[in-house]
This record gives sequence, structure tokens and C-alpha cells, in this order.
Amino acid sequence: MSQVSAWRNGVVTAYAGSGLVFATWVSRIPAIRDDLGLTPGEIGLMLLCMSLGSFVSVAASGLVVLRLGSKMTTRISIVIQTIGVLIVGLGATVFADPLVVGAGLVLVGLGTGSWNTSSNIEGAAVERALGRHIMPRLHGAFSIGTVVGAGLGALAASVHVPVAVHLSLVAVAVCIAVLIGAGHYQADKLDSSGVMVDLGDSSAVPGTGPIPIITAGTAGTAGTAGTRGTAESLSADKAAAEKKAGKAKIAAAWRDPRTLLLGALVLGLGLAEGAAGDWVALAMVDGYGSTAAIGAVGYGIFVSAMTIGRFAGTVVLDKFGRVSVLRVGAALAVIGLGLFVFAPTAEIALAALVFWGLGSALGFPVAMSAASDDPEHAAARVSVVSTLGYGAFLGGPPLLGLLAEHVGVLHSLLAVLGMLVIAFFLTPVVRKPAYLDVNQPALKR
Repeated sequence: MSQVSAWRNGVVTAYAGSGLVFATWVSRIPAIRDDLGLTPGEIGLMLLCMSLGSFVSVAASGLVVLRLGSKMTTRISIVIQTIGVLIVGLGATVFADPLVVGAGLVLVGLGTGSWNTSSNIEGAAVERALGRHIMPRLHGAFSIGTVVGAGLGALAASVHVPVAVHLSLVAVAVCIAVLIGAGHYQADKLDSSGVMVDLGDSSAVPGTGPIPIITAGTAGTAGTAGTRGTAESLSADKAAAEKKAGKAKIAAAWRDPRTLLLGALVLGLGLAEGAAGDWVALAMVDGYGSTAAIGAVGYGIFVSAMTIGRFAGTVVLDKFGRVSVLRVGAALAVIGLGLFVFAPTAEIALAALVFWGLGSALGFPVAMSAASDDPEHAAARVSVVSTLGYGAFLGGPPLLGLLAEHVGVLHSLLAVLGMLVIAFFLTPVVRKPAYLDVNQPALKR
């Protein structure tokens, strides 16, 4: 297996593992709600614990990855997330204490945020190295993980497997797999002289290849013993200068209009995806009188549709381009969400989840690719878009819980429609800037 193939497979493992863990605990929210006797508002506050941890983690992720590299960031993050999931399970099943569950979700969020950013950076680097769209398929791997997680969650709920047992088995298995897969990451791989290792045929697509990442211990080669002190001093000065430059790039990304508009776009589509993840199962139970197992099936339908959309996304993006595909997707999401809320029967609501899932499928991957169009600024801009996108993905759904206290879980989802409409009108922002087409002509705009 080539370096690039092993690298790609390692990134796929990270995406799939992230989806599996997320869907595993989300699919058991009805069981956790029943075990703890929570109201919708209290569930929203519980979810907010994860959102706060994630937001802090994502906001700091640019500097973390620039300092540690995406490989080390991933490995540390997956361990933190696994500990958090174990605490969530124990808090729900053994201690029956919402505070313990909340503490576990803070750790889950802290691990998830930086892990997702490092995965997106690695994914964007693989995409440029290959010279073709693969981000939708990488996010499709996340969706496959959510499909498997939702299926296992429905099965576990139907046979009454304790939440602690279910969550622990999945979290530990994913942790081991991701630790192994991250060993093949290459985006921050440097040789002994600090020069980026060439992976794949970079000359075929000018400007492609790994994203330069400054890692701890990066140094230039020392000369003879008599000049080693000078070389080390110069290396330390260079590292300090690179760190300062990294901070400057992140600050500049927060002032870049296109990057902020990409973040606003992901606010809408990310909220649509996040709201489904956290509330579809409960909306089916509370809004349509379904069982907890059917609620998990509903979530499974949504993520299955997303999976299909993401794997088909590579083909349609190459044929029609980012703007047209994303505009159609936003329209489908609006139709599906509206139909889900106002469906006369549970069966129609389940069918509406197909449209909602298909429409939400490409928001994150296309926005991440767009943020990475310029390799020199990719890490900083991905960090900014991730911060805004995951802020909506993780912060919006808990706030829906507070709204649900007044209008019910089902109708609280209407608040997402306004953001989806805004996202629809922002879709032109994903078009690649014209000045980059000269150097990077491979990917269709």
C-alpha cells in the first residue's frame, strides 16, 4: 500500500470513528432522558455542556494543530473523547446524575472539536495530493459511522442494553482504531531539514500537497559540532517566528470576508445537520408518539440519506460544480425539514428525513474544501470555518431545547428553516476565487 493510500485510509478511519461515537450516544438520548427524568429544556442544557467544550476546543484548534501537528492533536483528542464517553455512560446508568453526564459531555466536546479540525486539515491535504474531490467521501465515511452507530443504538434500545455498556464498548474500540490510523497521517510530516516530504505526484496539480504545519521540535539541520549552538539558536528563532506567523494567519482569517461568509453558510447547513442529530429521535417520540427504537430508526434514515448524498457528492460536484450542487442541497433541506415538522403521520415524517438528510449532506465538506482552496492559508481558514460551523452544529441544538420548552420539540425545529434560507442565498461563496484557478486548475468550481 502506498503512503498516500495508507494516509487516506487513516483519515477515513478518523471520520468514520467520529461518526460512530457521535451516533452511538445521540441514539441513546431518549434512554438517557428516561433514566434521568429530564425535560426538553434540561436535555438542552445537558447538550450545551458538550457544545461549550467543543466550541472552546475548535476555537483553539488552529493554534493547537499549528503547535502539535494534526497527528498528535488527533491522538490526544481521541483519548480525551473516549474518557468523556465513558463518564457519560456511567453518569446515565450507574450514578444517574445529570451533573456527571454533563461533565462527561464537556470532555467529549473538548476531544471532538480539535479532532474534527485536524481531520479536516488532513482530509484537505489528501484531496490536494490526489487532485480530485474526496472531501464529500471523507465526510461520507463520517456518515457511514453514524449509520452504523444509529443501527447499533436502535438494536441496543430494543433489547435494553444499559447505556454505560453500549457506550463503553463502542468508544474504546474507536479509540484503538483511530490511534492506529493516525500513525499514517502526513499533512505535518517533515524531514530532518524541516522540508515538507513529497507525497504523491504534486507536479500533476500545482499547489497541491500537505499543509505545512509547525510541530514541536521542528529544527533545521545542525552543521559541525562547532556550529551546533548557532544552528540550534537559529532554529529556535525560526520556530518562534513561525509560531507568531501562525497566529497572524489565524487572525487574518477572522478578518477575511470570504472565510466569514463560508462560516455563515455552514451555520445554516451545520445547524440543520446538528439539529437532526440531537433532536430527530426525540421529535419522533414526543411529536409522533413513536417508540424509542423507532426514534433511533428515524435518525438512522436521516444519516443514511446523508451518507448517500456525500458519496454521490463527488460525482455531482465534478459534473455540476460546488455552487449549483450546494444550492439544490439547501433547497432540499428546507423542503425535508418543513415536511418533517408538518407531516400528518409518522410514516410521512420518516420519509421527509430522506430529503432533509440529502439536502444537508454536502454543506460541511464543500465548505471545508472551499476554505482550503489556498494551501498557504488552509489551516487557519479551516479553523475559522470549523469554529463557526461546529458552533452551529453543537451550540444550536441545545438552544432548541430551551425553545422546545415552549413550543414542543417538533415545532422548535422550525427555527432552523430561517438559517437554511440564508445558507441558500450564500451558496455562491463556495466558488473558488479566480486567482487560484491559475495555480490549481484541477478542482471544478
